[in-house]
Amino acid sequence: MATFLYKLGRFAFRRRGFVALIWVALLAVAGVGAATASQPANDSFSIPGTEAQKAFDLLEQRFPGGNADGATARVVFRAPSGEKMTDPDNKAVVTKTVADLKASSPQVASVADPYQAQAVSKDGSTAYILTSYKVNSMELKGPAKDGLKEVGEKAEKSGLKVQIGGDALQEMPETGSTEIIGIAISAVVLAITFGSLVAAGLPLMTALIGVGIGISSITALATTLGLSSTTSTLAMMIGLAVGIDYALFIVSRYRAELAEGRDREEAAGRAVGTAGSAVVFAGLTVVIALVGLAVVNIPMLTKMGFAAAGTVVIAVLIAISLIPAVLGFAGKRVFGRKARRRLEERLAAGPDASAEEKPNMGTRWARFVLRRPLMVLLVAVLGLGAAAVPAVSLELGLPDDGSQPVSSQKRQAYDAISDGFGPGYNGPLMVVVDAKGSDDAKGAAQQVRKTITGLDGVAGVSPATFNKAGDTATLTVISKYKPSSIDTENLVGDIRDEASGFKADTGAEVLVTGQTGMNIDISQKLNDALVPYLVLVVGLAFLLLMVVFRSVLVPLKAALGFLLSVVAALGAVVAVFQWGWLADLFGVEETGPIMSMMPIFMIGVVFGLAMDYEVFLVTRMREAYVHGERPGQAVVTGFRHGARVVTAAAIIMISVFAGFIGSSESMIKMIGFGLATAVLFDAFVVRMAIVPAVLALLGKAAWWLPRWLDRALPNVDVEGEGLRKQLEATPAAQQHDSDPDAELTRV
Repeated sequence: MATFLYKLGRFAFRRRGFVALIWVALLAVAGVGAATASQPANDSFSIPGTEAQKAFDLLEQRFPGGNADGATARVVFRAPSGEKMTDPDNKAVVTKTVADLKASSPQVASVADPYQAQAVSKDGSTAYILTSYKVNSMELKGPAKDGLKEVGEKAEKSGLKVQIGGDALQEMPETGSTEIIGIAISAVVLAITFGSLVAAGLPLMTALIGVGIGISSITALATTLGLSSTTSTLAMMIGLAVGIDYALFIVSRYRAELAEGRDREEAAGRAVGTAGSAVVFAGLTVVIALVGLAVVNIPMLTKMGFAAAGTVVIAVLIAISLIPAVLGFAGKRVFGRKARRRLEERLAAGPDASAEEKPNMGTRWARFVLRRPLMVLLVAVLGLGAAAVPAVSLELGLPDDGSQPVSSQKRQAYDAISDGFGPGYNGPLMVVVDAKGSDDAKGAAQQVRKTITGLDGVAGVSPATFNKAGDTATLTVISKYKPSSIDTENLVGDIRDEASGFKADTGAEVLVTGQTGMNIDISQKLNDALVPYLVLVVGLAFLLLMVVFRSVLVPLKAALGFLLSVVAALGAVVAVFQWGWLADLFGVEETGPIMSMMPIFMIGVVFGLAMDYEVFLVTRMREAYVHGERPGQAVVTGFRHGARVVTAAAIIMISVFAGFIGSSESMIKMIGFGLATAVLFDAFVVRMAIVPAVLALLGKAAWWLPRWLDRALPNVDVEGEGLRKQLEATPAAQQHDSDPDAELTRV
């Protein structure tokens, strides 16, 4: 591996114009594809294997043209103080609005008159028009959305207060200016780390090229693959973070090789051969974690994972090919003026000058940990354990309009319906009665309605609506509680518990669905998949790290440390988004259950990202140990060369993720906060404290590997030992070495 990457790095450096042209061409092709791509034709949210999905599929068969999963909109009216929605003038406005909605778009399937559908509150202050569409929210065309907005604006001119809720107006979430601030912070960190604007600009430039190719490709393929807007947001988040980090690793190693007196082409080759190997394997762990999301068997989550994994692959390819090419263009400017002057003086003084070099912060920290490993380990573990305590109270659910910002129309419509009718009206349950096997379909439906009406937590049940064949009926069940609450989840469980009795008594099968029922099933499916996913991802990554480090205990320590950091990060998420601690600081306007996919998503993404630091930091230690240093010395060497870079990489990744906390979408905000917190804990507590402490306590045992396993595992030479031996055996002339000082000063 190292030898191949070494040759690739030198080739890219020599043929830098050709390599750069290829990547620019790829960016242009992807951009053209994105610009000419049509809007995605389908973004249906299906959850195979769940009762809710089974009910949706049944409705499509028995109620053709019913569009059970079609987009919906609620146009909510509130009368001025002292008036009622049943007053003649107000009633006339609503009736006119019903007619306008029917004519607003050919994609409208039905419009329910609130005076006939009992959608007027008991006190007469509130009414709503339920509009259903023939297609889902992502297939809903611009004219249909514009028509809905225009109807609402027209109705509001009458003096009534009008808000529109539902998923019909679903749009791309806004991330706000904080995303740009995150990139700006990254630029500052890179400039401080390298002391050169050119060197700082390289990782940013190449990361943006990689993200541009990735996002453009996703947009171009969105129609074919049915990708959603959230998919590109995730890909941007992950692509920016790993793109900057991987480039940072290569550029840092390149500068270190130059500092040892190598010429620029040789330094590029060795940087890609060593740090590039770590990048490849770090990228593989991220890809494994993201692609492994397919285990959950939720198509949307699978697509998000594969799309984000694609951006990671692009970031790796750019790091090992475009970075050495761009370094060729950078010339001497890869160092700042002061650094160039110091390096020239050191090279002129000869190889012994390096002995006079002062220990950096990483060296001093590593020596401190080696002196007190047990104390550092206990403080770090207890600290993360304390942060993880809130995770015990974790409640999972999926966000609805009640979690939107208070200023949004959706949230105002949600609150108006809750105040006028009750919270359950925002997420009615749909009960499907499959009476095909029943002798008395109507009697079965009546018995189902009677039984459900008597359950605790039920505010009301609508009469059964049958299909033309008369063998299938639907009932709308209104909960007394808000859709995302535990009480509503318990109500769904109670209805499903009664289903077996219905089957035995009437021969009819009863299924619970609707958006609320679907959300509950998603949460359960994610919970059931958590352990298998964890075993798969951690197991595969453990094997991969065992190949990289030639050790059993180092990968085990890496996996356990990761789990500790993820649980601590989940604890922080619960404290902020569920308990409301520091909610104002992070712009959380509504607390509630944590997004149900958050634990499994954090495991997938954070595991891969955490392994970046593990591979880069510990590979340096392994490299020093293989070259003859004692275990303690190897830890210090790894920190001397890697601590500064890993610290910079972590700050960059945290700033990129934290930039998404400013999103208007609660799901994106929560993901950004969770990932930023997890990286903070993993990089600065686990990798910087627990890792050196454990290695210090283990000593040589850390690098133990049974002989039979050593023979069985492939030798990928990540630390570059085979490359080093090959280069030492190769005549200098064949390596095209030249005078270091001349190469350094050459532009």
